[in-house]
Amino acid sequence: MSKPTILLIHGAFGDASSWRPVFDRLDDDGHTVIAAPNPLRGLAADAAYLSVVIDQIDGPIVLVGHSYGGSVITVAGASDKVTGLVYVAGFAPVEGESIADLQARFPSLAMGNFLQPTPLPDGTAELTVAPQRFHDIFCADVPDADAAFMAHAQRPLLATAFEEPATAAAWRMKPSWAVFGTADQPIAPQLHRFSYDRAGSTVTAVEGASHFVQLSQPDVVADVIRDAVQASTSKLAA
Repeated sequence: MSKPTILLIHGAFGDASSWRPVFDRLDDDGHTVIAAPNPLRGLAADAAYLSVVIDQIDGPIVLVGHSYGGSVITVAGASDKVTGLVYVAGFAPVEGESIADLQARFPSLAMGNFLQPTPLPDGTAELTVAPQRFHDIFCADVPDADAAFMAHAQRPLLATAFEEPATAAAWRMKPSWAVFGTADQPIAPQLHRFSYDRAGSTVTAVEGASHFVQLSQPDVVADVIRDAVQASTSKLAA
């Protein structure tokens, strides 16, 4: 029985390179790892794109989502190919629930004071993080040079993505794991605990880690993903 493919999905205001330290560790183990692009065009569109990626992969898959990517894997993870979900400081909504709904339950102290809207010709808008706020809010425990690059290489999120309700909650039918930093500012740690308790996830809280815990604590995050893969492999072999 082959091991599941590990499919890494980044969140808003980042790209697939945010997985590099975790990717390298899992790749060194001999796992098949894919860090896929997330279009950031809205929850339904992004989940549909991820579903296409899933369909192109042979065999079982462990889905890993960071931040907004957590919402995307929650919807697309309903695929029969997906054997487990890993939330890395990721949103885990229920059906009919949006990111805005979740944030309203446990508002982040930083929420709303760092996002910059850019109007688009079709009347919608994209959001980015003010570069001067990126380091202290998103990744205070990441080296200055790395944070500066991230701030100026970030990819925008369609603003309406925060309001789109989830159409599925894959954690209802799949085992899930979660890891987050207790110093997360964009998403309140209380919200992480609420979401992961509701999902029945196996939870790892990393003391003092930021929102980009996969960059500052890649060993811990890789270990959580290894646990998910091992559990999925054992279940497939049973």
